[in-house]
Amino acid sequence: MSNNILKYEGKNVAIVGGATGMGAAAAEIVQGLGANVWVMDVAEVTYPVTGSIVLDLRKQESIDAAVAQLPDQIDAVFCCAGVADGFPEIMLINFIGQRYLLDQMLTRGTLRKGGAIVGISSVAGLPWMENRQQVFEFLDCSDWKRAAEWIAEHDGTDSYGFSKQAWNGYVARSSLDYLKRGIRINAIMPGPTDTPLARANADIWLGFGSDFRAEVGVEAHTPAEMGNAMVFLASEMSYGINGQILLVDHGHVIASLTGSWD
Repeated sequence: MSNNILKYEGKNVAIVGGATGMGAAAAEIVQGLGANVWVMDVAEVTYPVTGSIVLDLRKQESIDAAVAQLPDQIDAVFCCAGVADGFPEIMLINFIGQRYLLDQMLTRGTLRKGGAIVGISSVAGLPWMENRQQVFEFLDCSDWKRAAEWIAEHDGTDSYGFSKQAWNGYVARSSLDYLKRGIRINAIMPGPTDTPLARANADIWLGFGSDFRAEVGVEAHTPAEMGNAMVFLASEMSYGINGQILLVDHGHVIASLTGSWD
């Protein structure tokens, strides 16, 4: 495939949570396609990038300072930061902080017409439509303080699963407003993927779907495979795709929903 098809040459790309895992894979892919890449992460970035910016998504001042270090124009943002259940302030990291970062980029004019946003959700966020009343109630808390208060007031929502439901609801519901600004927003919903985070929770995260993968003869996904899907969604090849949450799971979920896999 020619680099010209994806049209990343000379583009500026910001990757939130790009020190490891799927974010790092996406960063290396777009760099190979000619993009300038700024990785924003609390962890050290150990591979060459255009710029490495320290970012703690639990602190508004850290986000403000990180956004101020970006170039005047960013063409694509990959929101890849995520931690597992048991990590303190998980909703600030997995969703609230990243939404605030996007808001600040819009306010500063960093993300402009023609831009694209791609987030990482999870199959753990699949129940969002059944739970959309609660998800939308949370999303209505559009400022940092009220969103954090809402989470504290609702048991079970400071969790990995709810953070991914929130991402799915946010992408679907905010896509029209973003499009009016000339910006597209989509997300991927990965199945089991062999990342450092998944290995730390291997029994659950990599054990899920192992029987399906054994039956059809595939392995758990690699970070690069998820990176490829994100890079496509933020490219000019996906023009017209907006507000979508793309399942990338070898077809496990859809086979289960249709009854072709028990």
